[in-house]
Amino acid sequence: MDRQQEFVLRTVEERDIRFIRLWFTDVLGVLKSVAVAPAELEQAFSEGIGFDGSAIEGLTRVYEADMIAKPDPTTFQVLPWRGDRHGTARMFCDILTPDGEPSLADPRNALKRALAKASDKGFTFYTHPEVEFYLFEQMASATDPLVPVDNGGYFDHLARGSTHDFRRAAITMLESMGISVEYSHHEAGPGQNEIDLRYADALTTADNLMTFRTVVKEVALEQGVFATFMPKPMPHHPGSGMHTHLSLFEGDRNAFHEPGAQFELSKTARQFIAGLLVHAAEVTAVTNQYVNSYKRLWGGQEAPSYVCWGHNNRSALVRVPMYKPGKGNSSRIEYRGIDSAANPYLAFAVMLAAGLKGIEEGYELPDATEDDVWELTDAERRALGITPLPQDLDAAIAIMERSELVAETLGEHVFRYVLANKRAEWDAYRAQVTPYELNRFLQFL
Repeated sequence: MDRQQEFVLRTVEERDIRFIRLWFTDVLGVLKSVAVAPAELEQAFSEGIGFDGSAIEGLTRVYEADMIAKPDPTTFQVLPWRGDRHGTARMFCDILTPDGEPSLADPRNALKRALAKASDKGFTFYTHPEVEFYLFEQMASATDPLVPVDNGGYFDHLARGSTHDFRRAAITMLESMGISVEYSHHEAGPGQNEIDLRYADALTTADNLMTFRTVVKEVALEQGVFATFMPKPMPHHPGSGMHTHLSLFEGDRNAFHEPGAQFELSKTARQFIAGLLVHAAEVTAVTNQYVNSYKRLWGGQEAPSYVCWGHNNRSALVRVPMYKPGKGNSSRIEYRGIDSAANPYLAFAVMLAAGLKGIEEGYELPDATEDDVWELTDAERRALGITPLPQDLDAAIAIMERSELVAETLGEHVFRYVLANKRAEWDAYRAQVTPYELNRFLQFL
């Protein structure tokens, strides 16, 4: 037993923790949980906990149902929203096959494989997400109209605003679990908020994001409202993105930084950006996995719709934020396509793979675009070599299906499952008769 496992067992005893929740996600990024008693924890560390993998979305097939969830002791945290005298804690798990091998269907393992590939090249991958979400009043049924908790706008300070209290409570809870928050503020939509997590290695960030979503939902329940990470819940207000800052480090040195270069971006950074641009359409079905995601991407209001990059250009897919001359560790890029409903394990894996491909193949970065891409004509965009992102999930699936990069990164099992699941979602979506059609055509035709 290693020191971290011993620390967990000792903490569980000293703090009288009665339940330990073992967390993992399905292929879509939905959090799953099984609770074990303290007496079972030592065995869970050594052997894992068996469960029926065929009952979890995309995890395995019926005839290979037995799977093992093995807790990662480095992710141990006490859950602060359990207010009873006896505490509850959680740990993230790696999913294994019965013979102890990492499951190829485990999203966390897919990210680990991508990070190992980066490590083989001497890189550590860091991410820093800006997570947007909406707060609405509770509804009696799903057909009730959405009522935002306030009518605030971008950076608004609302006197006695409930969102101030909400963000303070959520941040306090996150920080009590060791998850550092950098900024928080009201976003552009009514009831829309943003909380930015401090940068960390990509695996830690993905774990933190799964905890973040749970914390936000728990605080919302405590305050009598509900929170949603749906990409575009209201047609005439901004969608919820998860702009993510990316950087590669070689030891303590930021591999994206080069003093004196344009925007202080190194050749490595420029090739990484080029990789993201070349493969952007291929990874979009992963970074934007729902039919609703494309209503955000193509709904304007600073959501990126076209494949280009720029310095401080908020209409571009990849933005180079304001850099601090002489401060090498601040050099980074921002990928603006991903939304708040993505599976962070798979999304980070394909974004990293695209960037690394650019470095491996020596991709050339096109000129930066500083114009508002939305204001350009189609002819002007074509002249600049600016192509569109997929306009709906169907188009994104078709492009992803031909992608060797995504297939290799996700592994055949996850790749095939995502394609099948998304096709089913698209078929169900296009088969519906919407209120728009009934209102527009029922009596007219």
